Order: sequence, then C-alpha cells, then structure tokens
Amino acid sequence: MTASSIVSAAILAVVVRDARLLLIRRANPPDQGLWGFPGGRIEHGETLFQAAERELREETGFVTRAQGVLTAFDVLDRAPDGRLRFHYVITVVHCADSGQTDIQAADDAVATGWFTLDQIRANPERMSPGLLELGTLALSERGAAPWPVPGGDPRRLIPAQDHAS
Repeated sequence: MTASSIVSAAILAVVVRDARLLLIRRANPPDQGLWGFPGGRIEHGETLFQAAERELREETGFVTRAQGVLTAFDVLDRAPDGRLRFHYVITVVHCADSGQTDIQAADDAVATGWFTLDQIRANPERMSPGLLELGTLALSERGAAPWPVPGGDPRRLIPAQDHAS
C-alpha cells in the first residue's frame, strides 16, 4: 500500500451555545485563515470521541464530553492532473457545552469565536466550505446519532426500536 492509497480519518468538534457555534480561525492549510469547527486527525488507538475532545481542548482550551455523531463526509483532494493527493473521511462530533468561558486559540487556531448561522451566512468568503450546512445540521432538531455510546461497547448496535420516536 502506498502513502497515496491510505485513507485518513479526522474529526470536527461541534459545540453549540445559545444557537451559536464555537469556531476557530485556522492557522494552517487546508482552509488557512478561514473560520471552521475545531478538529484534526484521529490518532492511532483513539476513538472518535476522544479525538474530538482532544482536538477541542488543544485548539481552544475548551474541556468537554463528546455526545454523538452528527454526520460524516469525504474530502478528496486531486492534483491538476487528476491524481488523488489525499483522501480524508471526516466525522462531525457533537460535544457538550460545559459552560466554560475562558476559551483561547492555541495549536492550529489563531482565533476563536461564537457565531450564529446568520453571521456565517453573511460572510461565506471567511468560512470553511460546508460550514453553513454543518452548522445548520448541528442546530437542527435531528441532533446527534446516539451511537457509539460514550464508554459503551462500540460493537453493540442500538436496536432500531430504540430509535423510534
């Protein structure tokens, strides 16, 4: 297997407070200088939830507990000749709002802030691609998928009847 054939896993950590989303302005590519959710690569042996909690803490100092998966998507980056340069599968994880107010940009972030969807919608050129859609999902009634359960057995699926409304 070559390095170019490896699929990498990453997370985005989403915190909602009073209909506002915690965002960082990215210091590095991709999306350098743009506002987006804190996040990064999942380290070997780390769960999705552990990665979301770690990345949020590293980039903002915000201490939280991951609550569930909002969605997942692929990022495929191609060279001008069409060759695949990298492939990421990114999982978006909803994290609890601990009420913490001392939030500071660190690591891969140069700034932090709380944004409404209206602010994101009004400044698309300053936002990471897909941020509006992911923010809309995070603020929707759909919420996070209740699996994997934090601290639970990740091999145990939640029966369909437990999802019935």
